[in-house]
Amino acid sequence: MKSLIERFKPIAGFSKYFHVGLNVLLPLFVFIFIRLNFIELAVFIVILSKWRMFSVKPRFWPANLRANSVDIIVGLSIVIFMIHSSGPTWQLFWALIYGLWLVFLKPANTSIFVSIQSLVAQLLGLMALYSWTSANTLELTGLTGLICFLSARHFFDNFDEPYAKFMSYTWGYFTAALAWILSFWLLFYGTISQPTLIISVLGYSIASLYYLKNQNKLNNLIIRQFIFIMVIVVVAILGFGIYKLGDNITK
Repeated sequence: MKSLIERFKPIAGFSKYFHVGLNVLLPLFVFIFIRLNFIELAVFIVILSKWRMFSVKPRFWPANLRANSVDIIVGLSIVIFMIHSSGPTWQLFWALIYGLWLVFLKPANTSIFVSIQSLVAQLLGLMALYSWTSANTLELTGLTGLICFLSARHFFDNFDEPYAKFMSYTWGYFTAALAWILSFWLLFYGTISQPTLIISVLGYSIASLYYLKNQNKLNNLIIRQFIFIMVIVVVAILGFGIYKLGDNITK
């Protein structure tokens, strides 16, 4: 006859479904608070969902914050997208995206999915940042560098890169400098800013090359192809931006 512990052992499996249930409810609560115009509560519940970061001794808090920074960036970005959405349909769409992130993408821990997490967080974070119309040049520069640094650190830590800290700071500094330069003629292509497009193209290309090198699949032909495509896309973005800027001046 099974012992009492063995008999109730399967119940432990429900913790997984309970966690999934909370991840499903979080986007729903965020959607409800946004609809009720309780913006502060929506932000608070996103931060509160990471309460386990602070359930350890304070000396571990910085490491936990860095480890969870990508998830926080995505959550706060979704809140900003919901605020700027034109109606409940788009707000529900962003709530669905947040739910997919929490249930499927965030829990994945393979190198390819962790890489995707970093790229998604950087893209959404930059899109949300540059939709903040009241931000000044200093805020755009600093927050761009911070978002890119945290995303890069999440990416490089996935590969046990010995120079992860240095490479992440380098990427953060480079993107901050690029944001500062482009902020003097900030242009938008629809809802996406020029800095977001350029940084995303450069970041995706560099991350792809690093990933292929880590998987021993990189060769000179692939490097040349990536560099060629990257240069063409960036030049096209800048060229269209200059044309758009000149067109606005003549008007």
